[in-house]
Amino acid sequence: MPDTPRQPSVLFVCVHNAGRSQMAAAFLTHLAGDRVRVRSAGSAPADTVNPAVAEALAEVGIDISAEVPKVLTVEAVRASDVVITMGCGDTCPVFPGKRYLDWRLPDPAGQGVDAVRPIRDEIEERVRALIAEIAPPARA
Repeated sequence: MPDTPRQPSVLFVCVHNAGRSQMAAAFLTHLAGDRVRVRSAGSAPADTVNPAVAEALAEVGIDISAEVPKVLTVEAVRASDVVITMGCGDTCPVFPGKRYLDWRLPDPAGQGVDAVRPIRDEIEERVRALIAEIAPPARA
């Protein structure tokens, strides 16, 4: 019997965990399903997810209306294989053996849905590339 590959885990981090990191986590969950463990957090979480972000994701069939911004913890970083910051200067604990990436993306805070769509599309492209790298589809 072949070994079952270990489920990789990814943590998306931005300051408020209300926009970019929420979009990235939603896309990774939507596209990879149970092949990847997904977390998102912020160093100074907002009270709610950005409504323009929720609307932009709803346009592509992803509902994040029940999501709540979460605070970044050392435990979340420690439990993740890949930590992706969203170009917002976060201080994130660094542990050996983790892979750290910085996705420099415009901040959707205070923007309308028209400004959020291109950010959403860029995040989807990056998430698809990440999945192909860390959790390719199982071969039959």
